[in-house]
Amino acid sequence: MTKADIIKEFTLLKGVGEAKAELLYKNGFNSLDKLKNASVKDLVKVKGITKKNAEDILNQLKVEKQDKPKAVAKPKKVKKVETKEKKPKKEPEEEKPAEEEPEVEIVEEKEEKYKVKKKPELSKTQKEKLAVRKQIKNRTPEFLREEWFRYKRVPKNWRRPDGITSKMRINLKYRPSKVRVGFGGPKEVRGLHPSGFEEVIVHNTSDLEKIDPKRQAARIGSTVGTKKRLDIAKKAEELEIRLLNMRV
Repeated sequence: MTKADIIKEFTLLKGVGEAKAELLYKNGFNSLDKLKNASVKDLVKVKGITKKNAEDILNQLKVEKQDKPKAVAKPKKVKKVETKEKKPKKEPEEEKPAEEEPEVEIVEEKEEKYKVKKKPELSKTQKEKLAVRKQIKNRTPEFLREEWFRYKRVPKNWRRPDGITSKMRINLKYRPSKVRVGFGGPKEVRGLHPSGFEEVIVHNTSDLEKIDPKRQAARIGSTVGTKKRLDIAKKAEELEIRLLNMRV
């Protein structure tokens, strides 16, 4: 083997670089066998190799010896001879009479048809104005209170800006929109429900008799209990009056 090949083999060991490999070669370790047979004292004599380095090199060479695989004899395969046992013949079973299955009645569930919500009788101009009001509502911004973003204690509900130093009051740039006349809807349909009905608050069944079902719709008061609500809903269905806050 040439010097270059031996130095390459030495550099494969952990902790041995090219410089150390050359030093080992110059000090008489010109093969791996000589390096394996060397002791720690012999390696320490080489300049640049400490006691720890010498122990690591020798430990690595010992591990290489142990790791060589040994030839293991493969066990011979033994063929198993299976004996087939004769199974006794089954006697033919007597045919049993077929049991009659009980008849099951299929009951078809009738689906409840969707009832179309009642609509008011509106004039042509009112229908047009409702459509205009919807367009205005879609482009109307959310009106927020002054300094709502600065302090947690200030809610978002609208309050008119006030004060001499108020920037929002004097309409400076980058301030929220204020409530103005231009954001209002058409006067003809002002206060009407989006469906076009005029809302009437109801607290009992007798209040329903005052309602005109063609133009007005009922809204049950918040203080009315469940029992009265059911009575009002039943009566409203009889009188063909639309309820805005309860399904009939």
